[in-house]
Amino acid sequence: MIKLGVNSVLFGGYDFETACKYISLAGYDGLEISAIKGMCEHLMPDDWKSQENMLKETMEKYNLAFLATEVASLDEDRLTKTFEACQALGIPIVNIGPGGKSNVKEDMPILIDKLIRLSQKAKSYGVTLCCKAHVGAVMYNTPTTLEVMEAVTDPSFGIDMDPSHIYRAGELPEEALPQVIGRVKHIHIRDCKGRQQGPGSPANQSCGRGDIDLYAYLSVLVQNGYSGPINLEVIGALQMGLPEVSIIAAESYGYLNACLKKLGAR
Repeated sequence: MIKLGVNSVLFGGYDFETACKYISLAGYDGLEISAIKGMCEHLMPDDWKSQENMLKETMEKYNLAFLATEVASLDEDRLTKTFEACQALGIPIVNIGPGGKSNVKEDMPILIDKLIRLSQKAKSYGVTLCCKAHVGAVMYNTPTTLEVMEAVTDPSFGIDMDPSHIYRAGELPEEALPQVIGRVKHIHIRDCKGRQQGPGSPANQSCGRGDIDLYAYLSVLVQNGYSGPINLEVIGALQMGLPEVSIIAAESYGYLNACLKKLGAR
């Protein structure tokens, strides 16, 4: 069964227990705990030991599983601390962004060198490191993702395939996915309207509200035997009220759960 979760950045304006309570009420199996500096640090890599008991107890209280964490940064010191935290907390996947700039040729070898080194370090902690194509970054579409996949061969490295970034790069995610599915170990998911650089308002990132054919995308996942987590990642909601962010979480769960049930994956 594919597990569904929420990146807790959606609840970045609230404490971790509040996030867990409403993620659980929406029906999710677990969550991706946000460790994004300057945006939402429900997991604080610099002080995770002081959080350890609270995090474990809160997850148990709301019957949720840690599915991943997102650090976003490529900073090796920050990631090493995150790997330590993940080993202690039982978090299997660390998600990062690629950095660099699109179509700047010299940025690609820099990224590849970092990913080779960081994936080897992740392996030493029993963690999988995943990176996703990101609009505006050096790895931003399917061709650049394939370039990274060819160069970074360690099995502790995987692709985080986010359909909204691929869609905004001018591709159809359901057609791009088969090209990378062999290395996909995590899914960030959200919808969007249009192909502009940003993902749009938080409400329009709710799954089913935008222009992406997410059912077709999920169909390809299931047809290829994907069994990793799918985590809703909605950004820009820091100033929103609790009812509004809870509606986004619940609406997206209903859509994703219905699609996956139809496909026999839940």
